[in-house]
Amino acid sequence: MASGTRGVAAATISLAVLLLVFCFSPSTAAAAAVPSIDATWTRHLPLPRGLLRGPESVAFDAKGQGPYSGVSDGRVLKWNGDTLGWSTYTYNPDYSSEACTASLLRPETATEGHCGRPLGLRFHLKSGYLYIADAYKGLMRVAPGGGEATVLVTEVDGVPLRFTNGVDIDQVTGEVYFTDSSRNYNRSQHEMVTRTGDSTGRLLRYDPRTGKAVVLQADVTYPNGLAISADRTHLIISSTGPCKLLRYWIKGSKAGTMELFADLPGYPDNVRPDKKGRYWVALHREKAELPFGVDSHLLALRIDADGKIIEEMRGPKGVRPTEVVERKGGRLFMGSVELHYVSVVTRK
Repeated sequence: MASGTRGVAAATISLAVLLLVFCFSPSTAAAAAVPSIDATWTRHLPLPRGLLRGPESVAFDAKGQGPYSGVSDGRVLKWNGDTLGWSTYTYNPDYSSEACTASLLRPETATEGHCGRPLGLRFHLKSGYLYIADAYKGLMRVAPGGGEATVLVTEVDGVPLRFTNGVDIDQVTGEVYFTDSSRNYNRSQHEMVTRTGDSTGRLLRYDPRTGKAVVLQADVTYPNGLAISADRTHLIISSTGPCKLLRYWIKGSKAGTMELFADLPGYPDNVRPDKKGRYWVALHREKAELPFGVDSHLLALRIDADGKIIEEMRGPKGVRPTEVVERKGGRLFMGSVELHYVSVVTRK
């Protein structure tokens, strides 16, 4: 065989091997084996007119009303149906319409440090209190009916909250678990948290009975959203930069320890339980996502109690979700820190 022919043959074999490795790698094979939801076409719950955007988290109260979602001017809004649309539910003590309404000359990124940026939202169903993880204001709470929120925690162990992010509640004890994503960077610098591998994040707990907050775990790499397990023994926490889910044990022989729960094919944001002992994890984007090619990427994954992917949601690359919440009737409500609406996906 001529040397040129041998070279072509070798190159062909090498390419074939690479294709086989790619096509049958564990992550790709696993993704191909699970059911997939097509979220190309969704119903939109559009925010009020103007430059409002970013309904990041999606919460429902004890009566099933909502969704409620925090937006870019520092408020939390409530959806009242197609006829009435959104109304203001709560706001932080520093909010004012005049100072916090964005314009072309004054984007929300220039005012969010003062006006606040609500991220994680959760209701304590028995009391009706809504807890808010505001990236700049800290952990806040508003009484049933809304109005001005009360700031509960701005620092823990003398260290200020710099990037308050995710929140969930033990519905039995009322204890509130939340994350501070970084001691070095705030929300507007979130890309630096990933880029530098910053590992100064903290997992925290607030006890409403004592009004005290404590550090459960320090030096966590980009802790983001979190969810308490159905049996209340542990928390599942997004570690965004490393594309992982972590498990922190609240009870049992491993109490006070953290371990790897799942490796993910993308950058996770919020985690929400699906009421069946499993979790929906929103992915902001995939690890190796190309800007060209097919206009479809992973939006979210359903993870079982063992950390395995059992379902996926796919949709346009222009949609980068931050939270997926499953409700009755097969409806999946999807929040995004970038878009001007909450999406509703209905299973077919």
